[in-house]
Amino acid sequence: MKTLYLRNVPESVMDRLKRLAEIEGMSVNAVAVRELTLLSRRVDNPILLAALPDHRVAASTIVEDLDTERGN
Repeated sequence: MKTLYLRNVPESVMDRLKRLAEIEGMSVNAVAVRELTLLSRRVDNPILLAALPDHRVAASTIVEDLDTERGN
């Protein structure tokens, strides 16, 4: 595994990371690694979306159907 050092982390971010770590019974490092892992997966989104089949349904149709189903 690699080591990552972060500099210039705002105090407010550290405070929230510490609180989150405490709530979840984890170390700040473990929380940071977990969150960075989740965040870094976004880089694959365009590839994953491009691999989806095109069903030729307009986004507006989907939104309208959802609104109708929800009673909006």
